[in-house]
Amino acid sequence: MLNRKDILSTIKMIEQQHLDIRTVTMGISLLSCSDENISRACEKIYEKICRAAGNLVKTCEDIETEFGIPIVNKRISVTPIALVAAASEAENYVPFALALDKAGKACGVNFIGGYSALVQKGMTLSDEKLIRSIPEALTCTDIVCSSVNVGSTRAGINMDAVALLGQVICDTAKKTAQKNSIGCAKLVVFCNAVEDNPFMAGAFHGTGEAEKIINVGVSGPGVVYNSLQSCKGERLEVVAETIKKTAFRITRAGQLVASEASKRLEVPFGIVDLSLAPTPAIGDSVARILEAMGLETCGTHGTTAALALLNDAVKKGGVMASSSVGGLSGAFIPVSEDEGMIAAANKGTLCIDKLEAMTCVCSVGLDMIAVPGDTPPETISAIIADEAAIGMVNSKTTAVRVIPAIGKNTGDSIELGGLLGNAPVMPVHNESSKEFINRGGHIPAPLQSLKN
Repeated sequence: MLNRKDILSTIKMIEQQHLDIRTVTMGISLLSCSDENISRACEKIYEKICRAAGNLVKTCEDIETEFGIPIVNKRISVTPIALVAAASEAENYVPFALALDKAGKACGVNFIGGYSALVQKGMTLSDEKLIRSIPEALTCTDIVCSSVNVGSTRAGINMDAVALLGQVICDTAKKTAQKNSIGCAKLVVFCNAVEDNPFMAGAFHGTGEAEKIINVGVSGPGVVYNSLQSCKGERLEVVAETIKKTAFRITRAGQLVASEASKRLEVPFGIVDLSLAPTPAIGDSVARILEAMGLETCGTHGTTAALALLNDAVKKGGVMASSSVGGLSGAFIPVSEDEGMIAAANKGTLCIDKLEAMTCVCSVGLDMIAVPGDTPPETISAIIADEAAIGMVNSKTTAVRVIPAIGKNTGDSIELGGLLGNAPVMPVHNESSKEFINRGGHIPAPLQSLKN
């Protein structure tokens, strides 16, 4: 039973410490929408999404009002479009992106994810068509998000796809240059992508999922930061226990919202994703949590160890608070979306190499990082390959969401707005990776893939 102290504590978390439900995401299978005629397929996609998610936003708003828990985003994820579009005879898949955009807007959601392809072992003709269409698709839509899975522990890394995506990211940056290359903020490249991720830009509805599903992503870096103020000078075991207890309380709020949304929409509950998702707001930063543990600035020596402690404690505390935990579940470190990360990058303490080391122990990877606009496509591909290798070898999800800031150089910044924040342009190595990337082929799966 909740007592008065628990209720008042939760109210304080919401009103003063930035506790919110970052997203309620409805996953929808579009496999039944496949058609050799692209117009008919797009009509089916629009109709099915609107039928399934037409009440999603209103239901979430009702829950917000009744329970007093802010739900920042309402989103939709769909079956990877490369699978749905494979039956089509079309050469250009952009109409599928337009259909998603139209349906998402009709439902009133913030984003719709699933303009995606899974190519860890090889590319079908449909996969390649979709990947090559990404720059145009993200230019002519507003709320569509795209993702490509290029590697896995079981399959290795598809370096042909990695090489292609370096060029695709650069092309997307150029096509959306007038909007600070914002198209790249809606494109993420994965290794070991999960099928139940509620967060954008990487959400898609996996083929192993039900017809429809409700997945919820919680947040609360500000709550964790404030809880650590009570254990200054304490040993790290005390820090870990404090974070675990806090993560439990945060996740209970997510479980409540997930259960209510599932019941009211008559859609099965999927998972609660425990990931700590920061925002550009002061007091809602993962970097500041690490600094509260005793680091002068995020990115200095000890940062990776502190992040490992945080990630582990969040998972241990949250897993007992929900009937089903999934997605990515850990701590996100998107530079542009985290006020503390931005400050550390501007100070020069936080660099891409250090971020890469941090991704070995946290959720996802190199996220929302702006690089100079003249960065070669092969360098982008090499960054993706490095991050995919970390995921492949360590049997974890890693990803890259990098933004070549056209016309900008190291030390500049780009304003992306809203939750996407402000991205300082970070330096990359000038030495070329072109010959390595142009080899193409496949990096074989590691020995630990042989688990059967």
